This record gives sequence, structure tokens and C-alpha cells, in this order.
Amino acid sequence: MKKEGKSRKRKRGKHSDRPENPSESNGTQKRRNDGNQSHGRVGAAQSPPASSKPTKSSSFLDKMRARLSGGHFRMINEKLYTCTGDEALNYFKEDPSLFDMYHTGYQEQMSHWPEQPVNIIIEWLKARSSSLIVADFGCGDARLAKNVENKVYSFDLVAKDPSVIACDMSNTPLDASSVDVAVFCLSLMGTNFPSFLQEAHRVLKPSGWLLIAEVKSRLDPNTGGADPKKFSKAISDLGFTSIQKDFSNKMFIVLYFQKKENKGSKNKEIDWPELKPCLYKRR
Repeated sequence: MKKEGKSRKRKRGKHSDRPENPSESNGTQKRRNDGNQSHGRVGAAQSPPASSKPTKSSSFLDKMRARLSGGHFRMINEKLYTCTGDEALNYFKEDPSLFDMYHTGYQEQMSHWPEQPVNIIIEWLKARSSSLIVADFGCGDARLAKNVENKVYSFDLVAKDPSVIACDMSNTPLDASSVDVAVFCLSLMGTNFPSFLQEAHRVLKPSGWLLIAEVKSRLDPNTGGADPKKFSKAISDLGFTSIQKDFSNKMFIVLYFQKKENKGSKNKEIDWPELKPCLYKRR
């Protein structure tokens, strides 16, 4: 009997370890948990994620840099249109960084054009034999040479790419009658642009092609540009035959000529129309 009593006592002892009011204890625990969760939410609110939006000062500086860059481009662009090729060559020799500045602005301007004239010329070449030798006058970053299989001699005032030959467009190192295609893609800049075309005639083989892509406004009499008929006639008098005129693009035109077998009279005076500078407005 004593043993049984002790056993019952021990059982009661075990039960005494439990809380006397389970429902009250659960409520207390719940409040503690709720309190901990509440602290977690407050902590999150006090430490919001860092914002990735640019500050007003950085945005202002970016705009100022863009304006300065655009201003430099317009200044250099006007210089190139109003000086000779030789003067432009010396201009960039004194400070080659100006050429990079110019081409950065040029590419930004071209990004607003729905179609690039160089792509028209690339497709024209791809539709013909890759054995044709090309001279790219005013090549920039040599995009034409990088996108065709033809042998391309790339010329510009500064060698922006290792494949580019820096020179005056009126005096290239090519031999006479050595190329099949001469290209001027938005590069008839300078007051002596006729001498560039004379150089193209010199280096082209008989029946060789002359391709000229030019800003449309420069050959639009309604906006102060040259008469395209007079411009084509002057090139014909130089020793070319006009093959095609493409006015389909609203930003530029593309003219296609072939070199005549016989130039004709070398002493014939050519009446070259004036090509107005292509000056970009401030955006």
C-alpha cells in the first residue's frame, strides 16, 4: 500500500511541472510572438532598401556634359565644312582628340536617322563581286571595310582604326586606275570638295563606280542647297556618267556614277555648284 501511494505522489509531481492554466499561458506566448513579429516589421520599415534612382545633381551633370559635347561637335563640324581638306588635316594633327570628339557627336546625330547611308552602300557591294577593290573616302571608324569581304582602302583625316590611312582626301597614296569603287558617304566636307572627286577619278579604273551619299538638304534648292542636276553635270564633266539617283530616303540621297572610258578634254572648265555646310541645330 505504501508503494502505491508513493507512485501516485510521483505522478502528481510530474503533473505539477505543467502550467496551471494552459489557456492563459498560450495567450501569453502568442502575445510574445506577436510582439516579436511586430518588432520585425518595424525594423524593416526603419531600414528601407537603398534607392537606385539617380540624384538630381548627377542628372544635372550628365545633362551639362551632353550639352558641352554637343557644342564641341557643332563647332568642329562647322570648321570641317568651312575649311579645306589640308587645313582640316592640320587641325586634327594639332589635337587628335578633337577627331574623337567629333565622331562621338556624329554618331549621336546618326542615331536619330531611321536608316544609315553606309548600310545602303554595304548592301550594294554585297550584291556584287567581292573582288572589287574599294576606296572609302572619309571612312570614320571603317565600318564599310568591316562589313564587306572586299579589299577596302579606308581614308580619313585621322586613323581612328588601325586599318585607316590618315591623309588629305585630295591626295591619297593610291596608284592611278587602281580601284573599282570610290565611296563618299557623307564625307564631301570642305571648301575644296571638287578636288576630292578629282582624286577619286584619278584612282578609279575605267568603268569604275563612284558612289556618293549626301545629306538631302545640301542638294535641295528649296532649302538653299545646290541643284542636284548641276551637281551631277559637274561630275559628268569630270569624266563620269550618271547611272542612278536615289531620292527615296528623307534624310539623304545616293548618287551612282561610272567612270567614262575616255575623260575627254582635260582643259574643260567645270562649273561646280556650291554645297552649303550641313550645320546641326542645338537640341
